[in-house]
Amino acid sequence: MAHGEVLDFEEYVRTRQEALLRSARRLVPDPVDAQDLLQTALVRTYGRWDGIADKRLADAYLRRVMINTRTEWWRARKLEEVPTEELPDASVEDGSEQRADRALLMEVLKVLAPKQRSVVVLRHWEQMSTEETAAALGMSAGTVKSTLHRALARLRQELESREPVGRAAERSGHEERGRERCAA
Repeated sequence: MAHGEVLDFEEYVRTRQEALLRSARRLVPDPVDAQDLLQTALVRTYGRWDGIADKRLADAYLRRVMINTRTEWWRARKLEEVPTEELPDASVEDGSEQRADRALLMEVLKVLAPKQRSVVVLRHWEQMSTEETAAALGMSAGTVKSTLHRALARLRQELESREPVGRAAERSGHEERGRERCAA
């Protein structure tokens, strides 16, 4: 790799590092693992930097490397988790509702398979189109749609199972009143 290409890569990392770290944080729940994931992806991308003809696609390439790396790590992990009937409550450090919702969502994302999680992250957090997501993950647009549908249904089911009784009753009351209005 020529000196100019090294500078191009360094400039790319300097300008895109924060956004790429956010993507990594959405792919793996632990902040330290997210940093490791990004660093590993950057090292792998550095070796192929000159092969990326259109540098505008570097983010997509790097996200794909992160997804592949995360999948490799997931497959290589030791299963030390113990299944349980009840999931632990999500902890809230600062008490704000927005942070609590985000923490709960990050926790609930753990129930998804890696492929489902990747589709949800790219479609909803990265706001990529179905076609862009399909290209990034190497699957058809139809597979992205069906995977996203199943993943969102699973997330909805998981969130409903964790919903406090008061909120569930409140929501049920709103739905009942809505049905009464429709019947009238």
